[in-house]
Amino acid sequence: MKYYSTNHKAPLASLHEAVVRGLAPDRGLYMPEKIKRLPQSFYENIQNLSFQEIAYTVADAFFGEDVEPAELKRIVYDTLAFDCPLVEVEPGIYSLELFHGPTLAFKDVGARFMARLLQYFIRQEGKEQVNVLVATSGDTGSAVANGFLGVEGIHVYVLYPKGKVSKIQESQFTTLGQNITAIEVDGVFDDCQRLVKSAFMDEELCNHMKLTSANSINVARFLPQAFYYFYAYAQLKKLGKSDNMVVCVPSGNFGNITAAIFGREMGLPVKRFIAANNANDVVCEYLANGKFNPRPSIQTIANAMDVGDPSNFARIYDLFGGNYQKISSLMSGVSYSDSQIRDTMAKCYHANDYILDPHGACGYQALKDMLLDGETGVFCETAHPAKFKSTVDAAIDGDVKIPERLAAFMRGTKQSVSMSKDFDAFKSFLMAE
Repeated sequence: MKYYSTNHKAPLASLHEAVVRGLAPDRGLYMPEKIKRLPQSFYENIQNLSFQEIAYTVADAFFGEDVEPAELKRIVYDTLAFDCPLVEVEPGIYSLELFHGPTLAFKDVGARFMARLLQYFIRQEGKEQVNVLVATSGDTGSAVANGFLGVEGIHVYVLYPKGKVSKIQESQFTTLGQNITAIEVDGVFDDCQRLVKSAFMDEELCNHMKLTSANSINVARFLPQAFYYFYAYAQLKKLGKSDNMVVCVPSGNFGNITAAIFGREMGLPVKRFIAANNANDVVCEYLANGKFNPRPSIQTIANAMDVGDPSNFARIYDLFGGNYQKISSLMSGVSYSDSQIRDTMAKCYHANDYILDPHGACGYQALKDMLLDGETGVFCETAHPAKFKSTVDAAIDGDVKIPERLAAFMRGTKQSVSMSKDFDAFKSFLMAE
């Protein structure tokens, strides 16, 4: 399958080229030339399939033309070595728990898939080292770093905003060493993302080293996230509650909800989508008035959504030909302040004995506010609450237990490189590598 750029000025690329480049030469995001609808028989039988079987069927529709079947199956099954269970929080509202992977965050799926696919391409051609650049506002860095840790032929540079990710999140990518370099940027997430994008556009730097991105701008990172929406539907269908399924996604860079929308384009029976935001409500504003006005991000307690210029909105816009009516009829948006997020975490815990992380709290509350009679709501619980322990503990007046996997990271020694948000400083650092 060929991939085109959302800016429509770059030549078509193969999957291999799209994955290795990350960003198209015209600074656009790669999109698959077509989205295959899966047969009705697949949906009729989906409740009888395993998570891995469902995911392989979806992966084959996207990647089957470019990856040998046995290898693709290995990549999918190895990626999904953990469950993503659907848990009823209260009648009509379900939590899709995406925190059962190695770093306890939803991004484990996309990061693990991309690491394995990229290694497949490297082995296929026997080329020189590939350098992965990734900007993170929280969980992306840990998921990518751990997904690529020890993978031969790949070095990862994680750029994160100084003082703006939780200590637990920071420990998950600054204590690894080996082929992982953590770069602490004196700025906000948008500065980190700008440095990554600028690096791809710098001819001298690209001649010096082979660069790719593992942010959700990379097709191999965001597309696999569609897997768990199909699985959520299968779990609901098994319960006899899959009619009028509404999916609510806590959204920062909008890669996760974009993957869900791609799933619907493949025939997944989702009635509509809700994008739940914190104070960074650029897309919510667009959905309300048709105007997209990026601006500097605001720091919140739901820090993984602290994005003022969400890259993946370009994919949604392109998918629907820029038609505001189509986009706004399929997806609505709502945003919550820090105080509202804290209040939601407290109320949900005391009413349902269910602990939300700050991002999941936005998704849960959005369903509480916007779900209609006869609809069944699924929201993404995107990270384990312990990753935001101090915030969650204060909100619920409790003591969230830290899983041993997280505790092990916190016992490690921080290794990071301090960097200004100036591109010349970042370029000089990479040129010296």
